[in-house]
Amino acid sequence: MVTCKETRAVIIALHKKGFTGKDIAARKIAPESTIYRIIKNFKESGSIVVKKASGRPRKSSKRQDRLLKLIQLQDRGTTSTALAQEWRQAGVSASARTVRRRLLEDGLVSRAAKKPLLSRKNIRDRLIFCKRYRDWTAEDWGKVIFSDESPFQLFGASGKKLVRRRGEHYHQSFVMPTVKHPETIHVWGCFSAKGVGSLTILSRNTAMDKEWYQHILREQLLPTIQEQFGDDQCLFQHDGAPCHKAKVITKWLGEQNIAILGPWPGNSPDLNPIENLWSILKRRVDKQKPTNSDKLQALIMQEWAAISQDVAQKLIDSMPGRIAEILKKEGQYCKY
Repeated sequence: MVTCKETRAVIIALHKKGFTGKDIAARKIAPESTIYRIIKNFKESGSIVVKKASGRPRKSSKRQDRLLKLIQLQDRGTTSTALAQEWRQAGVSASARTVRRRLLEDGLVSRAAKKPLLSRKNIRDRLIFCKRYRDWTAEDWGKVIFSDESPFQLFGASGKKLVRRRGEHYHQSFVMPTVKHPETIHVWGCFSAKGVGSLTILSRNTAMDKEWYQHILREQLLPTIQEQFGDDQCLFQHDGAPCHKAKVITKWLGEQNIAILGPWPGNSPDLNPIENLWSILKRRVDKQKPTNSDKLQALIMQEWAAISQDVAQKLIDSMPGRIAEILKKEGQYCKY
């Protein structure tokens, strides 16, 4: 705890009068441990002045740090090496590493969120969608079945990073095996607030056309609707992929009395909570390090079935927040 000079002076004055550290602490001037430390420093140095911390002096002043931050915010794509060169012109001789540390102190990190490009039409459609459903509660969203396709790679890392010490670069525990042409398995799945629904693994070289999609809806979606909702009304969500928008699909869904949520805006994975479900599933599968296609497929099915209803419910509960954030950001991406 940092204490001001006046407080330290009062503590030492009381100490000189014979007060113990406990007596001084009873006056609630400072914590007892702080009082004993001040008394100890006074006995050793004979002064109430706090010694300056040892160590290498800071290379930049607060004003120079603010200048660095301003330079970075003017062009967020500038590298730390280029920033160090610009900083030298302001009289600060610092390395790119020092630049990164200063920016980190100000909460600026060099990470780009990878999201699909949003066109003006995308932004407009996202706003139309969010305004249409802005008053929906989590209970309303609980009546929606979300769906999507997703790829799984053998030896995939799912964006995971490992923390290691120096010298552990090639230790087996910290090495992620890769192959030149990793096998990719595609799956289709759906879920709602009631839990995960059907998940099916696509056969190799499957053409994702309208015939395939109608088969998926008939064999996978219909059983999920019956199991989770029975005769109760629900809505089905799917994105604007060409096979989803085919006339034969629209007609078939109408014949099955399946209402569609939407129209769904393009390039909007942040609006679909199943994207978060895919991330959870991929982390769980990758953690078990499958070594061949059969094991990968078995783990995908196993871990999908193990996802709890609570996880599904929490993802559905996030929908009002997603809608509100996109509206606040005028159609731009939300954090999900």
